[in-house]
Amino acid sequence: MRLFAAVWPPDDVLDHLDLALASVRGGPSGASPVIRWSARETWHLTTAFYGDLPDGAVPALRGDLAAAVREIDPYPLALRGAGVFSHRTMWVGVSGDVDAQRALTAACVDAGVAAGAHTDVRARDRAHLTVGRIRPGSRPPRRRSSRPGRGGPEGPGLPGAAVDDEDVATGVARALGVYEGPSWLVQDVVLVESRPGAGRGGGPLYTVVERLPLGR
Repeated sequence: MRLFAAVWPPDDVLDHLDLALASVRGGPSGASPVIRWSARETWHLTTAFYGDLPDGAVPALRGDLAAAVREIDPYPLALRGAGVFSHRTMWVGVSGDVDAQRALTAACVDAGVAAGAHTDVRARDRAHLTVGRIRPGSRPPRRRSSRPGRGGPEGPGLPGAAVDDEDVATGVARALGVYEGPSWLVQDVVLVESRPGAGRGGGPLYTVVERLPLGR
């Protein structure tokens, strides 16, 4: 099984983000052909990725993970801000008790190591939710300018005058940079099975293996 651990925001938090993204998806900026938006059901904050584990190793991972997260009390978190990793991944960040989020990430990683997932455990020190990916080779459409002096075949200031290409993905990230969603209380970690390519639109299909509560 291909497994990872994650914090999953509640529906009202995802509703709020969905509305914010609706204002930039496929708008006049031309973001739609440039960014491949991830499906809402995949929105989560990964705390540790365990890779492919044999079925027999899953009970030990589940037990170690449950014990580890019990040592961390529930804490407040909110989705906030946005950016692009390596000119490829569009993300939304977090605010709130980020120290507790880091502690939870470390606990999830340690649980994976204890369960034998030594080579595929990767920490997520900078908590983020992936909302889209830049399509390889995409270029934003050229816009037309009505500014004087930018002449085209139809004359200065007319619709035929072209301006330089715009980095649409960066523009979208800037527009979402002021985003701030509602706060919620993180009360559990979700152990999830991932099946790449089996989900909507060729994306991953996620199946919850178990929800593990925080705190004693």
